[in-house]
Amino acid sequence: MKSLARWSVEEEELVACCGSTKFAKQMTALSPFSHLNHAVEAARDIWFNKIDVCGWLEAFSAHPQIGQSPSSSHGSETSAQWSKGEQSTAMKSATSTTLQELAEWNAQYKLKFGFVFLICASGRSTAEILAELKRRYSNRPVVELEIAAQEQMKITELRLAKLFSAKSSPAAATEYEPASVTAKANDRLTMINAHLIPASESESSGEKKSQVPKRNRPPITTHVLDMARGGPGSGIDVQLDVWRGPEPRPSFPGSDPSGWTLVGSGKTDDDGRSNPLMNIVDAVSPGIYKISFNTGKYNPSGFFPFVSIVFQITESQKFEHFHVPLLLAPFGFSTYRGS
Repeated sequence: MKSLARWSVEEEELVACCGSTKFAKQMTALSPFSHLNHAVEAARDIWFNKIDVCGWLEAFSAHPQIGQSPSSSHGSETSAQWSKGEQSTAMKSATSTTLQELAEWNAQYKLKFGFVFLICASGRSTAEILAELKRRYSNRPVVELEIAAQEQMKITELRLAKLFSAKSSPAAATEYEPASVTAKANDRLTMINAHLIPASESESSGEKKSQVPKRNRPPITTHVLDMARGGPGSGIDVQLDVWRGPEPRPSFPGSDPSGWTLVGSGKTDDDGRSNPLMNIVDAVSPGIYKISFNTGKYNPSGFFPFVSIVFQITESQKFEHFHVPLLLAPFGFSTYRGS
């Protein structure tokens, strides 16, 4: 890759590249860059390791739907011009029928996931994009969120190359091809965990698992992200119970509700995180736990009046931390066990 003495960028230029203001501020702080690869490496590190889910959603919202002309609500004039160019192959291959089908699937996708379908459209035909949209529609929200973040990074890299070209020689952009970013997210859930759990809550990666760290937070925590509204789910009532029924464990489809004993309750804050639901203890008591969210009170017109997640902690897991985030989408939800 050809080099420059130094390459300076402005915050508004970087917002056009990505759409996340936090990303733009952090990239600007690292400017000037010595060459394009330097900028791309910094962008990947910031995007995957330092920008939270809210920053991802902010960037997604700066994009028009595929097949739709960019408007003033979708970022800057530069961003709009780039979007138009990136979709040029798709528009040339489109027919009225495929555009109609694309619009319908775009609407279904946004209704399910809460954000626009995002794909690096450069060089792709309408048929290719439509096939990928249909394939990804079946994904769980937590999986689709990560895929969309990878596609956003590909778009950002291409736009950084265009910026680099404008500030140097055209060869810088024509020689550049976005590398695969899958290495940044070999474990999808691990990467999402990094965005939903603050750095202060993460265990040191250098600690051996055989060592029992002194806890600085309760062993069970939660966090709610409202993907339909593009931000944290704040003000949601949360309750944690433990099974103390006559049977060893609750049965499906239902057990005596009196078998559940309240451990603690709380409400999510402006960041979507609940206040402590239990005391800080080194070893959590093994057993069956249930964490419930009053989603009906949060969104009276929503599909779910409440959401309960039941999970088991074994004797061998009593020193571990259990983070149970909830991702709310317009017509569903997704959860997983965080570390």
